[in-house]
Amino acid sequence: MDRLSSDLGGREETAESQPYGAISFTNPTEELLVQAQRRLAIPEELFGLEQLDVFYDEEPAALWSFMRPSGRPSFTPQLLGDFINWQRLIGAHFGPDHVPLRYLVLGSRSPGVFCFGGDLELFAALIREGNRDGLAAYGYRCVEILHRNLHSLDLPVLTIGLVQGQALGGGFEALLSFDYIIAERGSVFGLPEVKFGLFPGMGAHAFLSRKIGSALADRVIMGDVPFTAEQMFDMGIVQALVEPGQGVAAVRDFMRKSERRHAGLVGARRASKRADDISLSELRDIVDHWANAALNLREQDLKLMQRLAAAQEKLPRDAAAAAAA
Repeated sequence: MDRLSSDLGGREETAESQPYGAISFTNPTEELLVQAQRRLAIPEELFGLEQLDVFYDEEPAALWSFMRPSGRPSFTPQLLGDFINWQRLIGAHFGPDHVPLRYLVLGSRSPGVFCFGGDLELFAALIREGNRDGLAAYGYRCVEILHRNLHSLDLPVLTIGLVQGQALGGGFEALLSFDYIIAERGSVFGLPEVKFGLFPGMGAHAFLSRKIGSALADRVIMGDVPFTAEQMFDMGIVQALVEPGQGVAAVRDFMRKSERRHAGLVGARRASKRADDISLSELRDIVDHWANAALNLREQDLKLMQRLAAAQEKLPRDAAAAAAA
Protein backbone atom coordinates (compact mmCIF):
# COMPACT_ATOMS: atom_id res chain seq x y z
CA MET A 1 0.00 0.00 0.00
CA ASP A 2 1.08 3.60 -0.45
CA ARG A 3 1.75 6.20 2.16
CA LEU A 4 -1.86 7.36 2.09
CA SER A 5 -3.44 3.95 2.50
CA SER A 6 -1.45 3.01 5.57
CA ASP A 7 -1.75 6.46 7.11
CA LEU A 8 -5.52 6.52 6.78
CA GLY A 9 -5.74 3.28 8.69
CA GLY A 10 -3.87 4.23 11.85
CA ARG A 11 -2.81 7.80 11.14
CA GLU A 12 0.58 7.05 12.69
CA GLU A 13 2.81 6.99 9.63
CA THR A 14 5.00 10.03 9.21
CA ALA A 15 5.88 12.03 6.13
CA GLU A 16 9.36 10.54 6.17
CA SER A 17 8.31 6.90 6.00
CA GLN A 18 6.97 6.69 2.44
CA PRO A 19 6.66 10.28 1.19
CA TYR A 20 5.97 9.58 -2.48
CA GLY A 21 3.90 6.41 -2.39
CA ALA A 22 5.20 2.87 -2.68
CA ILE A 23 3.83 1.00 -5.70
CA SER A 24 3.76 -2.80 -5.70
CA PHE A 25 5.49 -4.45 -8.67
CA THR A 26 6.67 -7.99 -9.24
CA ASN A 27 9.85 -6.67 -10.86
CA PRO A 28 12.04 -4.92 -8.23
CA THR A 29 13.90 -2.96 -10.92
CA GLU A 30 10.64 -1.61 -12.32
CA GLU A 31 9.51 -0.64 -8.82
CA LEU A 32 12.72 1.24 -8.13
CA LEU A 33 12.49 3.04 -11.46
CA VAL A 34 8.91 4.21 -10.88
CA GLN A 35 9.71 5.34 -7.34
CA ALA A 36 12.71 7.28 -8.61
CA GLN A 37 10.54 8.97 -11.24
CA ARG A 38 8.00 9.89 -8.58
CA ARG A 39 10.73 11.41 -6.41
CA LEU A 40 11.81 13.60 -9.29
CA ALA A 41 8.27 14.55 -10.33
CA ILE A 42 6.67 15.40 -6.96
CA PRO A 43 8.39 18.14 -4.94
CA GLU A 44 9.14 17.32 -1.32
CA GLU A 45 7.74 20.72 -0.40
CA LEU A 46 4.22 19.44 -1.04
CA PHE A 47 4.61 16.78 1.64
CA GLY A 48 6.25 19.17 4.08
CA LEU A 49 3.57 21.83 4.46
CA GLU A 50 3.24 22.90 8.08
CA GLN A 51 -0.53 22.64 8.50
CA LEU A 52 -1.57 20.32 5.67
CA ASP A 53 -0.90 16.58 5.55
CA VAL A 54 -0.67 15.58 1.89
CA PHE A 55 -0.60 12.05 0.45
CA TYR A 56 -0.53 10.75 -3.11
CA ASP A 57 -2.49 7.58 -3.85
CA GLU A 58 -1.12 5.98 -7.01
CA GLU A 59 -3.85 3.63 -8.20
CA PRO A 60 -6.74 6.13 -8.44
CA ALA A 61 -4.33 9.03 -9.08
CA ALA A 62 -5.68 10.85 -6.03
CA LEU A 63 -4.11 13.53 -3.88
CA TRP A 64 -5.50 13.50 -0.35
CA SER A 65 -4.94 16.44 1.98
CA PHE A 66 -5.93 16.87 5.61
CA MET A 67 -5.93 20.18 7.45
CA ARG A 68 -3.82 20.00 10.60
CA PRO A 69 -3.97 23.53 12.06
CA SER A 70 -2.23 24.49 15.24
CA GLY A 71 -4.70 25.83 17.80
CA ARG A 72 -8.26 26.61 16.77
CA PRO A 73 -9.18 24.73 13.56
CA SER A 74 -9.80 27.83 11.47
CA PHE A 75 -8.36 29.53 8.42
CA THR A 76 -5.47 31.37 10.03
CA PRO A 77 -3.05 33.31 7.81
CA GLN A 78 -0.59 30.43 8.25
CA LEU A 79 -3.06 27.82 7.01
CA LEU A 80 -4.08 30.05 4.11
CA GLY A 81 -0.40 30.36 3.21
CA ASP A 82 -0.15 26.58 3.12
CA PHE A 83 -3.17 26.40 0.83
CA ILE A 84 -1.61 28.89 -1.56
CA ASN A 85 1.55 26.79 -1.76
CA TRP A 86 -0.53 23.60 -2.01
CA GLN A 87 -2.38 24.94 -5.04
CA ARG A 88 0.80 26.29 -6.62
CA LEU A 89 2.64 22.99 -6.30
CA ILE A 90 -0.29 20.92 -7.54
CA GLY A 91 -0.76 23.17 -10.54
CA ALA A 92 2.93 22.99 -11.44
CA HIS A 93 3.55 19.27 -10.96
CA PHE A 94 0.29 17.39 -11.58
CA GLY A 95 -2.04 16.86 -14.52
CA PRO A 96 -1.48 16.11 -18.22
CA ASP A 97 2.21 15.55 -19.04
CA HIS A 98 3.01 15.58 -15.29
CA VAL A 99 2.13 13.34 -12.36
CA PRO A 100 -1.30 11.79 -13.05
CA LEU A 101 -4.10 13.37 -11.03
CA ARG A 102 -7.79 12.51 -11.26
CA TYR A 103 -9.10 13.29 -7.76
CA LEU A 104 -8.28 15.98 -5.22
CA VAL A 105 -9.60 15.38 -1.70
CA LEU A 106 -9.64 17.65 1.36
CA GLY A 107 -10.46 16.55 4.90
CA SER A 108 -9.39 17.44 8.43
CA ARG A 109 -7.30 15.97 11.23
CA SER A 110 -9.13 17.98 13.93
CA PRO A 111 -11.34 15.60 15.95
CA GLY A 112 -14.99 16.30 15.26
CA VAL A 113 -14.27 19.38 13.13
CA PHE A 114 -13.79 20.00 9.42
CA CYS A 115 -13.15 23.72 9.89
CA PHE A 116 -14.65 26.58 11.90
CA GLY A 117 -13.86 29.07 9.16
CA GLY A 118 -12.48 32.55 9.59
CA ASP A 119 -9.88 33.59 12.14
CA LEU A 120 -12.23 35.33 14.59
CA GLU A 121 -9.44 36.49 16.89
CA LEU A 122 -7.73 38.17 13.96
CA PHE A 123 -11.01 39.72 12.82
CA ALA A 124 -11.66 41.22 16.25
CA ALA A 125 -8.16 42.71 16.42
CA LEU A 126 -8.38 44.23 12.93
CA ILE A 127 -11.83 45.67 13.60
CA ARG A 128 -10.69 47.31 16.83
CA GLU A 129 -7.79 48.83 14.90
CA GLY A 130 -10.15 50.09 12.21
CA ASN A 131 -8.00 48.17 9.71
CA ARG A 132 -10.37 47.79 6.80
CA ASP A 133 -7.54 47.00 4.37
CA GLY A 134 -6.36 44.14 6.57
CA LEU A 135 -9.84 42.62 6.66
CA ALA A 136 -10.21 42.94 2.89
CA ALA A 137 -6.77 41.46 2.23
CA TYR A 138 -7.67 38.42 4.35
CA GLY A 139 -10.96 38.00 2.49
CA TYR A 140 -9.36 38.41 -0.94
CA ARG A 141 -6.88 35.66 -0.12
CA CYS A 142 -9.71 33.34 0.93
CA VAL A 143 -11.86 33.86 -2.16
CA GLU A 144 -8.88 33.60 -4.49
CA ILE A 145 -8.13 30.17 -3.04
CA LEU A 146 -11.78 29.13 -3.31
CA HIS A 147 -12.10 30.41 -6.86
CA ARG A 148 -9.06 28.38 -7.95
CA ASN A 149 -10.54 25.34 -6.23
CA LEU A 150 -13.92 25.98 -7.86
CA HIS A 151 -12.17 25.64 -11.21
CA SER A 152 -10.18 22.58 -10.08
CA LEU A 153 -6.86 24.44 -10.51
CA ASP A 154 -7.56 24.30 -14.28
CA LEU A 155 -6.85 20.55 -14.20
CA PRO A 156 -9.07 17.66 -15.37
CA VAL A 157 -9.78 16.50 -11.82
CA LEU A 158 -12.77 16.01 -9.55
CA THR A 159 -12.55 17.75 -6.19
CA ILE A 160 -14.04 16.13 -3.09
CA GLY A 161 -14.66 17.63 0.35
CA LEU A 162 -14.70 15.03 3.14
CA VAL A 163 -16.64 16.16 6.23
CA GLN A 164 -16.24 14.27 9.49
CA GLY A 165 -17.55 16.82 11.97
CA GLN A 166 -18.50 20.49 12.14
CA ALA A 167 -18.17 22.71 9.07
CA LEU A 168 -19.05 26.24 10.11
CA GLY A 169 -18.63 29.72 8.67
CA GLY A 170 -15.78 29.82 6.20
CA GLY A 171 -15.35 26.06 6.59
CA PHE A 172 -18.81 25.59 5.10
CA GLU A 173 -18.08 28.22 2.44
CA ALA A 174 -14.89 26.41 1.45
CA LEU A 175 -16.77 23.15 0.94
CA LEU A 176 -19.16 24.84 -1.46
CA SER A 177 -16.27 25.26 -3.92
CA PHE A 178 -15.83 21.46 -4.26
CA ASP A 179 -17.39 19.30 -6.95
CA TYR A 180 -18.63 16.75 -4.42
CA ILE A 181 -19.15 16.73 -0.66
CA ILE A 182 -19.15 13.42 1.20
CA ALA A 183 -20.26 13.77 4.82
CA GLU A 184 -20.47 11.40 7.73
CA ARG A 185 -23.75 11.36 9.64
CA GLY A 186 -23.54 13.55 12.71
CA SER A 187 -21.67 16.26 10.83
CA VAL A 188 -23.03 19.79 11.23
CA PHE A 189 -23.05 22.70 8.78
CA GLY A 190 -23.78 26.33 9.56
CA LEU A 191 -23.08 30.01 9.10
CA PRO A 192 -22.96 31.64 12.56
CA GLU A 193 -21.89 35.11 11.44
CA VAL A 194 -25.32 36.65 12.09
CA LYS A 195 -24.84 35.86 15.79
CA PHE A 196 -22.42 38.76 16.06
CA GLY A 197 -24.05 41.12 13.59
CA LEU A 198 -22.16 40.15 10.45
CA PHE A 199 -22.70 37.90 7.43
CA PRO A 200 -20.54 35.33 5.60
CA GLY A 201 -18.24 37.22 3.25
CA MET A 202 -16.17 34.54 1.54
CA GLY A 203 -18.50 33.00 -0.99
CA ALA A 204 -21.64 31.68 0.74
CA HIS A 205 -24.04 34.07 -1.00
CA ALA A 206 -22.64 33.38 -4.47
CA PHE A 207 -22.26 29.62 -4.07
CA LEU A 208 -25.54 28.90 -2.29
CA SER A 209 -27.72 31.10 -4.50
CA ARG A 210 -26.38 29.21 -7.55
CA LYS A 211 -26.80 25.79 -5.96
CA ILE A 212 -30.17 26.03 -4.19
CA GLY A 213 -31.73 29.36 -5.22
CA SER A 214 -31.71 32.72 -3.51
CA ALA A 215 -34.71 32.14 -1.22
CA LEU A 216 -33.36 28.93 0.32
CA ALA A 217 -29.86 30.43 0.40
CA ASP A 218 -31.21 33.30 2.51
CA ARG A 219 -32.74 30.83 4.94
CA VAL A 220 -29.43 29.00 5.32
CA ILE A 221 -27.40 32.20 5.66
CA MET A 222 -29.70 34.28 7.85
CA GLY A 223 -31.50 31.58 9.82
CA ASP A 224 -28.84 31.34 12.54
CA VAL A 225 -29.43 27.60 12.92
CA PRO A 226 -27.16 24.62 12.31
CA PHE A 227 -28.02 22.09 9.61
CA THR A 228 -27.41 18.37 9.79
CA ALA A 229 -25.64 16.42 7.09
CA GLU A 230 -29.01 14.84 6.29
CA GLN A 231 -30.58 18.27 5.72
CA MET A 232 -27.67 19.29 3.51
CA PHE A 233 -28.13 16.07 1.54
CA ASP A 234 -31.82 16.81 1.04
CA MET A 235 -30.92 20.29 -0.26
CA GLY A 236 -28.43 18.83 -2.71
CA ILE A 237 -25.39 20.41 -1.04
CA VAL A 238 -24.02 17.06 0.20
CA GLN A 239 -23.82 14.35 -2.46
CA ALA A 240 -23.25 11.31 -0.22
CA LEU A 241 -24.07 10.42 3.39
CA VAL A 242 -22.13 7.70 5.20
CA GLU A 243 -21.92 6.32 8.69
CA PRO A 244 -19.44 7.82 11.19
CA GLY A 245 -15.94 6.56 10.57
CA GLN A 246 -16.69 5.50 7.00
CA GLY A 247 -15.82 8.75 5.24
CA VAL A 248 -12.45 7.72 3.83
CA ALA A 249 -13.81 4.38 2.62
CA ALA A 250 -16.73 6.21 1.00
CA VAL A 251 -14.38 8.52 -0.89
CA ARG A 252 -12.41 5.53 -2.14
CA ASP A 253 -15.66 3.87 -3.21
CA PHE A 254 -16.71 7.04 -5.03
CA MET A 255 -13.42 7.06 -6.93
CA ARG A 256 -13.80 3.41 -7.88
CA LYS A 257 -17.35 3.88 -9.15
CA SER A 258 -16.44 7.09 -11.00
CA GLU A 259 -13.39 5.73 -12.79
CA ARG A 260 -15.02 4.75 -16.09
CA ARG A 261 -17.04 7.96 -16.33
CA HIS A 262 -14.37 10.30 -14.98
CA ALA A 263 -14.01 12.30 -18.20
CA GLY A 264 -17.78 12.75 -18.45
CA LEU A 265 -18.04 13.90 -14.84
CA VAL A 266 -15.21 16.40 -15.28
CA GLY A 267 -16.86 17.75 -18.42
CA ALA A 268 -20.26 18.00 -16.75
CA ARG A 269 -18.83 19.88 -13.78
CA ARG A 270 -17.06 22.30 -16.11
CA ALA A 271 -20.30 22.92 -17.99
CA SER A 272 -22.17 23.56 -14.74
CA LYS A 273 -19.56 26.04 -13.58
CA ARG A 274 -19.72 27.84 -16.90
CA ALA A 275 -23.51 28.06 -16.67
CA ASP A 276 -23.41 29.34 -13.08
CA ASP A 277 -20.34 31.53 -13.69
CA ILE A 278 -19.14 32.75 -10.30
CA SER A 279 -16.44 35.28 -11.11
CA LEU A 280 -13.56 36.28 -8.88
CA SER A 281 -14.61 39.90 -9.18
CA GLU A 282 -18.06 39.03 -7.76
CA LEU A 283 -16.45 37.27 -4.80
CA ARG A 284 -14.08 40.17 -4.18
CA ASP A 285 -16.97 42.67 -4.31
CA ILE A 286 -18.74 40.72 -1.56
CA VAL A 287 -15.53 40.73 0.49
CA ASP A 288 -15.43 44.52 0.17
CA HIS A 289 -19.01 44.74 1.42
CA TRP A 290 -18.16 42.38 4.30
CA ALA A 291 -15.07 44.36 5.32
CA ASN A 292 -17.03 47.62 5.36
CA ALA A 293 -19.80 46.06 7.46
CA ALA A 294 -17.32 44.53 9.91
CA LEU A 295 -16.04 47.96 10.93
CA ASN A 296 -19.52 48.82 12.20
CA LEU A 297 -19.63 45.99 14.74
CA ARG A 298 -20.08 47.02 18.36
CA GLU A 299 -17.78 46.04 21.19
CA GLN A 300 -20.40 43.61 22.50
CA ASP A 301 -20.41 41.94 19.06
CA LEU A 302 -16.62 41.59 19.15
CA LYS A 303 -16.75 40.07 22.64
CA LEU A 304 -19.31 37.53 21.43
CA MET A 305 -17.08 36.77 18.46
CA GLN A 306 -14.15 36.09 20.80
CA ARG A 307 -16.25 33.92 23.13
CA LEU A 308 -17.30 31.85 20.14
CA ALA A 309 -13.67 31.49 19.09
CA ALA A 310 -12.70 30.35 22.60
CA ALA A 311 -15.48 27.76 22.66
CA GLN A 312 -14.48 26.47 19.24
CA GLU A 313 -10.84 26.16 20.24
CA LYS A 314 -11.83 24.02 23.23
CA LEU A 315 -14.07 21.61 21.30
CA PRO A 316 -11.38 19.63 19.39
CA ARG A 317 -9.28 19.29 22.55
CA ASP A 318 -12.25 17.83 24.42
CA ALA A 319 -13.02 15.49 21.51
CA ALA A 320 -9.41 14.30 21.36
CA ALA A 321 -9.34 13.72 25.14
CA ALA A 322 -12.60 11.74 24.98
CA ALA A 323 -11.25 9.61 22.12
CA ALA A 324 -8.06 8.85 24.07
CA ALA A 325 -9.91 7.93 27.29
